[in-house]
Amino acid sequence: MLILVVNSGSSSIKYRLIDMPTGVTWATGLVERIGEVGSSIRHESYIANGPDAAPDISHDEVPIPSHADGFDLVHRMFNEAGGVTSVGKLGAVGHRVVHGGSKFAGPVIVDDDVMKDIEQLFALAPLHNPANLAGIQSAKLTYPAVPHVAVFDTAFHQTMPPAAFTYAIDRSVAERYGVRRYGFHGTSHRYVSERAAEFLGIAFDEFRAVTLHLGNGASACAIASGRSVDTSMGLSPLEGLVMGTRSGDVDPAIVSHLVNQADLSAAEVDSLLNKASGLKGLTGVNDLREVHALIDSGDVAARIGLDVYTHRLTKYIGAYLAVLGGADAIVFTGGVGENDPIVRRAAVQSLGVFGVHIEDSLNAQTRGPKSVTDISTNDSQVRVLVIPTDEEFEIATQAWSLVG
Repeated sequence: MLILVVNSGSSSIKYRLIDMPTGVTWATGLVERIGEVGSSIRHESYIANGPDAAPDISHDEVPIPSHADGFDLVHRMFNEAGGVTSVGKLGAVGHRVVHGGSKFAGPVIVDDDVMKDIEQLFALAPLHNPANLAGIQSAKLTYPAVPHVAVFDTAFHQTMPPAAFTYAIDRSVAERYGVRRYGFHGTSHRYVSERAAEFLGIAFDEFRAVTLHLGNGASACAIASGRSVDTSMGLSPLEGLVMGTRSGDVDPAIVSHLVNQADLSAAEVDSLLNKASGLKGLTGVNDLREVHALIDSGDVAARIGLDVYTHRLTKYIGAYLAVLGGADAIVFTGGVGENDPIVRRAAVQSLGVFGVHIEDSLNAQTRGPKSVTDISTNDSQVRVLVIPTDEEFEIATQAWSLVG
């Protein structure tokens, strides 16, 4: 059975055709700049030559006024590059949806009620859920004969206990406006924690880990018995770790202070914290590769910025090891987590008291895109793993679990 996995953004559609349960990728692509000048599609197909051969690549710059036009173009690309039916049956379309609120604790078949629920959550994820819903609506027009499955970034964290998801504000206000910790990156945290448990030979329902999804957005998750019990992102993806352009944890009084003292509007403060803070605010750049280059050139601000970034990481790891009462593994994933040995070393170097030790030579090695790498020393009581995430495969797995 084939699952078409879709990640629909405000002006883009990222997609991947995956054979389940083998995980073979038959096609992948990206529609960009929807509704803008210079819109285009890049489609890579393995259907004609096989999954182990070089793909057939098509790249067209054509007007793409809407998401519906984008999906029509995707469908046309499949037909031109090789029919889907030649390698299997399209069983479902799996959609990434960022915010599922408190309602969705797992994948669901999309119907009119589910689409209304996603729309009602626009206020909690104004940059993501509208685009996710537009993708679902458009894909259903292009592929009306197959079930569509919504997989929510927040779903994995619905197992958090009230002590972890409750904010200490007036209870009636919190209940009325849905103010609580939801958490994000749940699809990634679930995927890498399952891979880690399998790699270590531990049953997932007995597994304890701290997982670190480190990219431009970043979050930590404490996992006990295969369930999320705490995570660093909160009501929105702003809370927690230092990120590329997001501040992570700050004193809430900073908002009123800047409104009153700097004469900024609430919207301007929100933009500051989300788009001009984090590494960008500290160093002037939001890419850690550029931060390292600045440090090598003697830039003091970049050195401090990296120290702030890794100090926050260490603090969360230590806190979550305490919450869990110890762990089987610490897992690094995401673009930074998978590729930055300097960050990994700095994040764990003071955690020896918890039995965490890494081998520098293993930490420095280049690794394959699908490999699981143990960078711990032989005597480390907690295994430190680097695992490339695959959110698309996890979405396909969850969709297949409903329709397969």
